Amino acid sequence: MASCSRDLKNGLHFQGQVVSGHGRHYFVRDARGTLYEAHRRGKKGDVVVGDRVLCMASFDNTAAIESIEPRTSLLFRQDEWRTKTLAANIDLLAIVFASHPRFNPWFVWKALVAAHAAGVRPVILRNKSDLTEGAEQAALFLESLQALGYETYTISAQTADAETLKTLNNLFHGRHSLLVGQSGMGKSTILNLLVKEANAKTREYSEALNLGRQTTTATTLYDLDSGEGFVIDSPGFQEFGLAHLSIDEVIEAMPDIKAHVGGCRFNNCRHLKEPGCSVKAAVQEGGISKERYEFYVALANGIERQAQNRW
Repeated sequence: MASCSRDLKNGLHFQGQVVSGHGRHYFVRDARGTLYEAHRRGKKGDVVVGDRVLCMASFDNTAAIESIEPRTSLLFRQDEWRTKTLAANIDLLAIVFASHPRFNPWFVWKALVAAHAAGVRPVILRNKSDLTEGAEQAALFLESLQALGYETYTISAQTADAETLKTLNNLFHGRHSLLVGQSGMGKSTILNLLVKEANAKTREYSEALNLGRQTTTATTLYDLDSGEGFVIDSPGFQEFGLAHLSIDEVIEAMPDIKAHVGGCRFNNCRHLKEPGCSVKAAVQEGGISKERYEFYVALANGIERQAQNRW
């Protein structure tokens, strides 16, 4: 990011990066690390944490975001009612799940589809490996992801032994990452291993906006303690909507489904109710698990309903 050649308090433009978002309030830092409370010029709600932006600074250390630089990536989720942007300009999506509280496989699968659609490398972290409750189910799920060709890791952030720290440092160092997971999966514990001042920084943002307490509903960017790269922490959520995708995009993002496309009777087969479908045949023969096919059917039906509603 380039900095201004003159005093920013004179109302000059500067380039910065959005490091936190609280509704329509943002924090932007410039190239020198100076932090500004910022608002989007006009009524646009298009700013995302991780964005590189052009701002106009004011004398009171606030700024107006005037434009957004082209993004290398944008990850978001969308259901039938609204779109929720998660992060911009990331190159790694770390999907966290654990055996307790009970995890939802569909959440992980949806995050993987979203990562593929956004062109972002996904990795899956099975956290809380020290727990015995639900351990067998979690281990089997991780094995199924490995069989699909995904990059997976098993860690225990709570105990944080040397192997866990090495795994996390090797994985996140130099990357622009986003952490996602259902509530209670241990994302905050992982974040605190990567960024020791994460809690203090979150409180700083909260107090600057006079919120009076730590904000747990905000997406926030933190520089890694290793000195290279950053990690964006998102609030835990339970659903990862994919209503913005097409059926073809879903198929492209599901390697087990994609592997059996091509032998159908009809060229425009959606692999739902059509006869002579090679995907459905693979399900019957065990080449595709019934659970994964049910997941595909649910996504495809939801996409078709969304398309019909638009018409």
